Amino acid sequence: MKRTILYIGFVFLIQSCIPLRIAPTIEDYKLTRGKKFKRSLSKRQMFIFEDPKEAGHFYDYVNTKFDLNHEDVYDDVPFKIDSSTFFFAFYEVKIPDKTLSLGPLMLDLVLNAALDNEDPERYVSNESSDMIRRDNWYIAMEVYSDAEKDCLQEESLSRELVLKYLRALKNEYLSTHNYNETVFKN
Repeated sequence: MKRTILYIGFVFLIQSCIPLRIAPTIEDYKLTRGKKFKRSLSKRQMFIFEDPKEAGHFYDYVNTKFDLNHEDVYDDVPFKIDSSTFFFAFYEVKIPDKTLSLGPLMLDLVLNAALDNEDPERYVSNESSDMIRRDNWYIAMEVYSDAEKDCLQEESLSRELVLKYLRALKNEYLSTHNYNETVFKN
């Protein structure tokens, strides 16, 4: 009986997947420092939301909505709130989920040992066939003006107005499929 339970436990262990990194789930939006969310982002406060659409769609949306003609689409996009001009920059951020599948890893180790083939780098690399990856896309936006470096900081005077605008922009982006419709809404 103990041997059967041990065998069943070993089979489950080999078939299991161990999560190495799980991307965050954001229900509506999140306000956080960019560096805290992903190291490659700036230290400013960021308005971050999940992007269920394909990569590049937010670029197309911003380019069409603000009529930028593919110039300075990522940086210094101007918008007005109550006759005050603000600027935003956005980043399309990809954070993959990573899990380690033990079954193929154990099989490879046994085969490599039997064939006397040693390739230890294969198990460390992100491109290993034992890694299951699912990419998660996020849009991170920072807002600034001539008067304030970071309009999303808690001390910022324009924070609530800017947040209201960014929430409306996010909702419009997520609900719009033909970005030319945004030109007629303005």
